[in-house]
Amino acid sequence: MPEYTVTSEIYEEYDYTSNIAPSANGNVISEFPFLLPETGQTAKFDEDGDLDVVRPKRKVIRIEHSPKTAISLVGRQVWRGAFLLGDWLIHLGLKGELSNKNVLELGAGTGVTSIVAALFAEKVVCTDINVGGILDLINLNAKYNKDLIKSHFSVMPLDFTDTAWSSKLNNVIKEVDFIIAADVIYDDDVTAAFISTIQKILNLKPPKTVYVVLEKRYVFTIEHLDCVAPCYETFLTLLNKVKSENVHSTWTVEQLPLDFPKYFTYDRVKDLVLWKISSK
Repeated sequence: MPEYTVTSEIYEEYDYTSNIAPSANGNVISEFPFLLPETGQTAKFDEDGDLDVVRPKRKVIRIEHSPKTAISLVGRQVWRGAFLLGDWLIHLGLKGELSNKNVLELGAGTGVTSIVAALFAEKVVCTDINVGGILDLINLNAKYNKDLIKSHFSVMPLDFTDTAWSSKLNNVIKEVDFIIAADVIYDDDVTAAFISTIQKILNLKPPKTVYVVLEKRYVFTIEHLDCVAPCYETFLTLLNKVKSENVHSTWTVEQLPLDFPKYFTYDRVKDLVLWKISSK
């Protein structure tokens, strides 16, 4: 039986197309604009004593990706959650909270949010499962956006279903301050493996903080006779279970309000959520 193909909703909401030729047949290169205010900006006044408004600079992230994929390769597309997480990272970065910090991205896909983190952090480690050429795609996108990357940037394989990490990966994760992930929940098995992965990371040399962006995806079920978001409910159930049973560190779990500025161009729909999970 053939596997279904899926397409991210973002391509229908805005025109991100470019005229740049991709490196591989079947791929496209999209340009995702965002606003980047100056960091450490102080108020300036003109010769008449009026406030001189400094407008944010318009920047663009160029990403090569697949326009549609099988479900098993959705990481080769760009999804809405990456932009919300990008907004949050810019918000943190402008406040100086990523300065001299190490950031690890899980399930990075095309690498969009790792590139945003690299505007501000000391070190960024971008990880995903090594299938479908995803890691090569991340490295390619890092080259496209080398002018934006201000940190030490590396790409490593990390499979949620395999927590027998190499000593190299283990040592990298020990030194991580922030872990980020966007739109990594689309299957119950993947969700369970993701929760196991962040449990191991948070318990390895705390304190550490995870920021997870998810989009609730609703389906109609006969069991409930209603539209529900089963993968999101599985995420919450497993997260609460692991938090209550965890004996290696104390966790704080909270859903954050989405009241911070919007820097990327996308629809910040009501089904997007941002969770903060901290260990100490």
